Amino acid sequence: QVQMVESGGGMVQAGDSLTLSCLASIRSFSLNSVAWFRQVPGQERSFVAGISWRGGVTYYADSVKGRFTISRDNAKNTVILQMNSLNSDDTAVYYCAAGTSVGATAMKVAKAYPFWGQGTQVTVSS
Repeated sequence: QVQMVESGGGMVQAGDSLTLSCLASIRSFSLNSVAWFRQVPGQERSFVAGISWRGGVTYYADSVKGRFTISRDNAKNTVILQMNSLNSDDTAVYYCAAGTSVGATAMKVAKAYPFWGQGTQVTVSS
């Protein structure tokens, strides 16, 4: 059974930084893509950032470009989301997702990912 476990959420003030981690309990060579999505009440999950597991190619939502950085540690099966210059619009539950056959064109599509974590709350106060 594949498990994705997020950690690092919390409450911060606008302008602060926060680091989220995602540990995947799946053999690293099976992974194709890992991404972060976020969701606020009443809205669908939206893409935040993604990374191809082997090549390390990164993708970002326009709203986080220049502020967030996604990286991976293949040996530890871990993906990191470094979030800087946070603002109140970043408040959401953040989910880590992984797939074994997610193509570049589907990287930003939530339905393309079969494996999800339980989510971690990020709250940014202004």
